[in-house]
Amino acid sequence: MTQDVDPALIEAPSALQTHLGFSMTGWSRDYARIELPLHPYLMNRQGLPHGGIHATLLDTAMGFAGCYTGDPERSQMALTLSMTVNYLAQAKGAVLIAEGWRTGGGKTSYFAKGEIRDDSGALIATATGVFRYRRSS
Repeated sequence: MTQDVDPALIEAPSALQTHLGFSMTGWSRDYARIELPLHPYLMNRQGLPHGGIHATLLDTAMGFAGCYTGDPERSQMALTLSMTVNYLAQAKGAVLIAEGWRTGGGKTSYFAKGEIRDDSGALIATATGVFRYRRSS
């Protein structure tokens, strides 16, 4: 896994991130990349990564894509308003790589698209979403 994230911007992992084992490996304006090594506890009863894992990674990547500030003192949060996931293929590799791109929006909400590939390069799933920025406290 390559690390293309300014170390000063890396947040402490959430409990979900720690539990599932994913990490952010890319983050810049309008873009985020999340990687997850596949383990047996992530598989469904068919031995494939559970669809909820794909949705979680896509939601995370698209969410971070719209929240980049470049300033460790000024974090931005967002809430998912809607998300559509399209499952295209079965993962054959050992790592899922989710990428998200902010595609538009304004002051209060934004649109994003995302995709998951495995480490062989196969396109596994795509998504689109609408997110609302949370106000700073």
